[in-house]
Amino acid sequence: MAVPDFQSFFKPLLDLAADGKEHSVQEARETIARVMALPQADMREPLPSGIQTKFENRVAWAKSYFIQAKVLESPRRSIFRITQRGIDLHNAGHKRIDIRILNQFPEFLEFHKAKSPKEEEQEPSKETPEETLQKSYESIRGDLASQIVQRIGANSPQFFERMVVDLMVAMGYGGSRADAGKSIGGSGDEGIDGIIKEDRLGLDLVYLQAKRWEGTVGRPEVHKFVGALHGKRAKKGVFITTSKFSDDAKNYVETIDPKVILIDGRMLAELMIDHGLGTTTTATFQVKRIDSDYFTEE
Repeated sequence: MAVPDFQSFFKPLLDLAADGKEHSVQEARETIARVMALPQADMREPLPSGIQTKFENRVAWAKSYFIQAKVLESPRRSIFRITQRGIDLHNAGHKRIDIRILNQFPEFLEFHKAKSPKEEEQEPSKETPEETLQKSYESIRGDLASQIVQRIGANSPQFFERMVVDLMVAMGYGGSRADAGKSIGGSGDEGIDGIIKEDRLGLDLVYLQAKRWEGTVGRPEVHKFVGALHGKRAKKGVFITTSKFSDDAKNYVETIDPKVILIDGRMLAELMIDHGLGTTTTATFQVKRIDSDYFTEE
């Protein structure tokens, strides 16, 4: 069972407020969770941003929509109560309340004007605006990651080696770019493609294997790298590939010493995006919330 779409939160929220008393957002969360009989695992499901759970976000947006529609009012921070309009809506006996019903209120329409007749005919979104924005971001990011992997594959092995150095330095490894660059490249030494400092002081070393592969990297290749690490008495290693690792290879590194991190093509692209390597920002959107302290009168 997953967290229901956020419009499913409208009816239980209105039922809670129907007694005419003041209620807190925390009380709303507890009541709705009980009414919907949501498992704890579902309630802990995070948004893509990881800042808030999907459940908490949908309760907050349900309350926000009701306030925009003048169904609820908020006398003070984190507190809400029903209005006469809300009482009338509750008495109407709807089995489900959704955006189509809220569209009867002019104040709500003012906030949610349709951009075109075609959009107006579409089924209302089952996600909150914040979830829709984050999902769109994840889609754009996923497409960018795929493009990065393709571009890496189209370039030379020498470019790949330089790129690995740039990424490690961007992540805080290797000291200076010049120091890191001296450690990677060449024919390789017993399965080791490079050695890079873990920190700027060089208190520990990380051994690297960087390979452009077409197919899946299996356990035998990873095993060779681990054997090379044992030969160096190394404690840490990173195996980077432009393709992917088999499940057997992933399970293998979970049970061994030294510590080995596997970075496949997708993870490599994600790290490049996170650290601004090979990418440029085309637009920045700031998602803001009300500063309740500012609007609180002492």
